[in-house]
Amino acid sequence: MPIPGKIAIMGGGSWATALAKLALNNADNILWYMRRDDRIADFKQTGHNPVYLSDVTFDTSRIHFSSDINEIADAADTLLLVTPSPYMKSHLKKLSADISKKFVVTAIKGIVPDENMIVTEYLQNFYHVPESHLAVIGGPCHAEEVALERLSYLTIGCNDLQKARSFADILASPKLKTIISSDVKGIEYSAVLKNVYAIAAGICHGMKSGDNFQAMLVSNALNEMDRFLQAVSPCRDRNISDSVYLGDLLVTAYSRFSRNHNFGSMIGRGYSVSAAKMEMEMIAEGYFGTKCIYEINERYKVNMPILQCVYDILYKKVLPRHAIESIYDTFL
Repeated sequence: MPIPGKIAIMGGGSWATALAKLALNNADNILWYMRRDDRIADFKQTGHNPVYLSDVTFDTSRIHFSSDINEIADAADTLLLVTPSPYMKSHLKKLSADISKKFVVTAIKGIVPDENMIVTEYLQNFYHVPESHLAVIGGPCHAEEVALERLSYLTIGCNDLQKARSFADILASPKLKTIISSDVKGIEYSAVLKNVYAIAAGICHGMKSGDNFQAMLVSNALNEMDRFLQAVSPCRDRNISDSVYLGDLLVTAYSRFSRNHNFGSMIGRGYSVSAAKMEMEMIAEGYFGTKCIYEINERYKVNMPILQCVYDILYKKVLPRHAIESIYDTFL
């Protein structure tokens, strides 16, 4: 199977749009699955995604669009999954095409709800995609800044480093640097956790807790992340200070583009959880990731006071002030 071969973008949101733009820098053409035919028609007519990153223009003659997931999956060699994790199962339920021999790359920074699995595990268990055919994209890389062609760094994780490099080359550009890693599980779990911690940082920001406390929160969040990763996926070569872990945590905790930070900030300012969810125009993956990681950690029993704090606020209706106060003495 050629890698990357024919590339299919599976999803129509902002991150999917940014990655499609990157792929078209180095590929002659791409396939693109979008769920809604009206969005596809608007895209073809205007030359840009009608809903997300609408300032980014495309040569649509180089894109084969379809709302038929099986048509796109059959035709592609590489599938790039870029749907929100809560909706991934519903999209894949329509999939009858055999993807077990495809190269599947997930840019989904979330866990599959109900199954409490990272996406690569779910694809192995339910779609029989072998580990060597699976890759992940991580790193501090907001879609908006990629679209603006600001210097960014992505990490491609795959057990087969040659495949990781081949795929990384299709995304690389003067403004997009790529890093290769074999820590697939660590990258996936850290991408979920940084969303949880960004909600915590947003809550503190909304409560006006101050920069000093927020710095302590984020530094302790990194330690908490490291403990969890070593419990669920021990890796001797992992450096938690690398950009795919620390860098992604920092940008998600502080950036104005971070939907998880903004979601938390609304809660810190007094919004109820349900009101903040309704106010958000895009999904805050950390809301779902908090519950999934909490339930996964019931097996591992890792000390995770910040996760517990966010879980209590989101799912037990504990007042943010009380929940945040409960972690003051846990910081080192």
